[in-house]
Amino acid sequence: MVSLLLSVTFACGVVIAVAHVINRNFIAPVYDVLANLTAFSCAVAASLLLDHWVPAMFSAVAIVCWLLLARRTLLARRDVTHQRAEHVAASRRPWWLLADRQAGRRTSPVTDDGLHEQ
Repeated sequence: MVSLLLSVTFACGVVIAVAHVINRNFIAPVYDVLANLTAFSCAVAASLLLDHWVPAMFSAVAIVCWLLLARRTLLARRDVTHQRAEHVAASRRPWWLLADRQAGRRTSPVTDDGLHEQ
């Protein structure tokens, strides 16, 4: 009976994790990833200690899903950090460069790709 209850519990966790992986717009918060990885790792260990192989397998699949979500979260955080850095760098430019750029004028003979104009 314990094995059945654990299997149903962890199967529900797998369904939720797979749904998150399929939903490409879902970015899990870091605390959510860490909490779920910890919980399912403990579930695998407890199930193996009790010789309940099916619940251990469900929990292991959930761990794989949460590792995929962790990768997606890290990539999204890296993109946000990169965008913030670009915004900060742009905000530190002198006002006269920003005004000329907005008006479509160039203030130097260097193009946007770093090459000199002829």
